This record gives sequence, C-alpha cells and structure tokens, in this order.
Amino acid sequence: MIASVVTIAGCATVAADTDYGKETIAMLKADFKSKGPATMERLLNQDEAQQLCSEYPTDVPKDKAAALEASQLKLVKYPADGKYLGDWKEGEKIAQNGRGMQSSDAVGSVNGGNCYACHQIGKAEISFGNIGPSLYQYGKIRGQSEDMLKYTWAKIYNAQAFTACSNMPRFGHNGILQEKQIKDVMALLLDPASPVNK
Repeated sequence: MIASVVTIAGCATVAADTDYGKETIAMLKADFKSKGPATMERLLNQDEAQQLCSEYPTDVPKDKAAALEASQLKLVKYPADGKYLGDWKEGEKIAQNGRGMQSSDAVGSVNGGNCYACHQIGKAEISFGNIGPSLYQYGKIRGQSEDMLKYTWAKIYNAQAFTACSNMPRFGHNGILQEKQIKDVMALLLDPASPVNK
C-alpha cells in the first residue's frame, strides 16, 4: 500500500489510492491555490521515483532500489559541451542561496541550491547541516578523473541514480538548477582553486 503523504525534496507529495489520500487531495484542491512555481500539479503528480519512495517510505527492497537507480541514471543529462566545471565563486553563491520554487517567486526565476542546509562545504562557513556528508576537500580527496566528474555531475543532477529515495533534491532532473549552475557547483567542489579544496 502506498503511504498517503511523503516528502520528496522538501515538497509534500500525496498518493491518491487511499481514503485518507483522496480526502487530503480534495482538501488541497479546495484550499491550496497555485501561485508562481508552487503549483498543485507539482504537489500531486508523482513520477516513478516518487511513487516507489511513497510505497516504501523507510526501506526500499534491494531489487527495487537497484532498478530505480538504474532507471534514474539513464535520465541524467550531461553537459552539452562536455565541460563540467564553471566558476567556483558563482558555485559558492548557489550553495548559499536557499531561494526558489516558492509561491512568492516569479515563474522562471533563478533558484539556489541551498547546499549548506545539508552539507559542510567550505571551511569559512560555520553554519551548515549534517543530513548529507561533509564535502569539504571534495576535489582534493577524490581528484578530477573523468569518472569522478561524471559521477559528481550525475549525483547533483539526479541523486536517486545512486541512492534510491535519497533526501537530496534531483537538482537537474527537476529543473531546480540550470546546466550552468550545476557547472558552477561542480567547480566549487572540484576546482583546485576553490577554497573547498585548500
């Protein structure tokens, strides 16, 4: 049975196949008014990953997790020009910025990544979350091989390609960050000149 309500990347998503789910959807439709990027469609329409994570909110069976990860990896769009790194200074701004996809935002406005909400990244920032692993010295430790560039890009683009039902937003897949923004965050993590790697 699918859980009635599950949170996906900071957005409550509702499954409609239970009485509670049907009542919840009716209430949302009556009371919630789409405004800006915060739309009823975004709230209610689940993709394959969200449906599976609703069905198994705490423990996805290994075979289903592996199948989901494989399908999500196929959805990753790598940079059109083959270049992975942008400007780390812009990447720091994106990592610090928590704005985006709220009802008060204009449709099409630029979103932030809010990376520090879950990760330690730079040593200068003393306020950060710990839901995700520390990314401090990410590039210094891991290097810049082609495999590492592709892995890091795919993880930012669609984290569920590696961890089914990950709490990390699918930044590229869901259109939260644009390609240039992902390149800038990549540079923050991997550029040897970035303070993250000092």
